[in-house]
Amino acid sequence: MTSLNGIGPSGAARLLGDIGDISRFPTRGHFATWNGTAPIDVSSGDNHHHRSTGPEPAHHRVLHIMAITQLRFDTPGRAYYQRKRAEGKTAMEAMRALKRRLSDTVYRQMIKDDHTAQQTATVRRTHGATLNSSAADPNPKIDTSEKSQPGPANHHPKTPLTPTP
Repeated sequence: MTSLNGIGPSGAARLLGDIGDISRFPTRGHFATWNGTAPIDVSSGDNHHHRSTGPEPAHHRVLHIMAITQLRFDTPGRAYYQRKRAEGKTAMEAMRALKRRLSDTVYRQMIKDDHTAQQTATVRRTHGATLNSSAADPNPKIDTSEKSQPGPANHHPKTPLTPTP
């Protein structure tokens, strides 16, 4: 996940630790609701507004830092933000849209990483221990180098210690 521009080791650890299994979110929309980037309509009359809410501000913060980092450099996130501004969105609305887009990117990356991990686990299960393997044997074979020593080692210092006056 740290391959995504703007997520460092601590941000990735925060998300991975709090999310656990990404498959608990059936869609990217569920993930966005959880991390606080899903916009909620709070319009009244002719005023159309959206607000983001979420159960835990720390998750939203990781995506906010990711968005700020994307804006500082020439990235697809910066281009997306500038397109939203050119469409007439306010800075806050464009930032909200960018965070939602980054949430979707993180979700896709985590699904991809989960799929790769499952494939790796399947390969390990099929090519892992065999019945002839020592790991599968209830009484593993012990090599001579693994046997315990007959007794304590004798300690003979090279230079005798002399008492000081």
